[in-house]
Amino acid sequence: MRPEERLAVIQRCVVREMARLGQEFTVDGEVVRGPGTTAVAVREHPGDDGAGHVDLGFVLHLGRADVPVVWDCAAGLGKTEEEKLANAVKMWATTTASVLVELADGRGVHADHTDVPQLPGWHAVQGPAAVFGFGNEHLATWLAENRVLPALAPALRAELAGAGPVGVKLFLGGKAGDDVAEVRVGGEVSEAASAALRALDWPRGERLCWARLFVLLTADRATPEEPVAPAAVARPSIVTAPAVRPRGLFARWREARRAGR
Repeated sequence: MRPEERLAVIQRCVVREMARLGQEFTVDGEVVRGPGTTAVAVREHPGDDGAGHVDLGFVLHLGRADVPVVWDCAAGLGKTEEEKLANAVKMWATTTASVLVELADGRGVHADHTDVPQLPGWHAVQGPAAVFGFGNEHLATWLAENRVLPALAPALRAELAGAGPVGVKLFLGGKAGDDVAEVRVGGEVSEAASAALRALDWPRGERLCWARLFVLLTADRATPEEPVAPAAVARPSIVTAPAVRPRGLFARWREARRAGR
């Protein structure tokens, strides 16, 4: 697939996934414009494994160089490159875009708001975890019932500066004896936070299973000047579960899953 074809597929998928979050986005040249000053930018994924990867940057204030763009990379599964790209964008929308929409919306619909005492002066917005693989409900349950961010706070504090927003992406899973734990802060791997994540007692099974979640840290609760308007992957399957929400909300996720939604 040529670069321009990849770009067109990714942009179409961004428009579709943002609509599912209640946001109207339209393609405008190299970017996908959203409400107010928001937009989503696309760049080519480096390396030889780019076929199923997307690099997407959520722009909070288009045209302002002093406001950082929140970049994130996601990978998707599928039989064709187009299917892989579509599923990668869906993964990004589930875990990352939902957080950016919630940052402006502030109603707790798309993600959770929390202040972590171990990170004084920082406010966290955390989206649902995307858990995929075999026996994924065990890992999803653990993420729903355990607060991961406070455990990583000592390692994260040294890497936080300025007013943010700072994106923190967590990827964990694998299987017993062959697990992986990676934390990226602002797109860069944090060795200390990754080691802290690996040391947690999340379940390692006999079959492969992974989870991805995204947290946005801001130095205060301020929202952008022009807020955002309110608002199928082949097996192994993907499920979503609230990563730090109370058991009651996780029970709602289970009910929705049984209902086939």
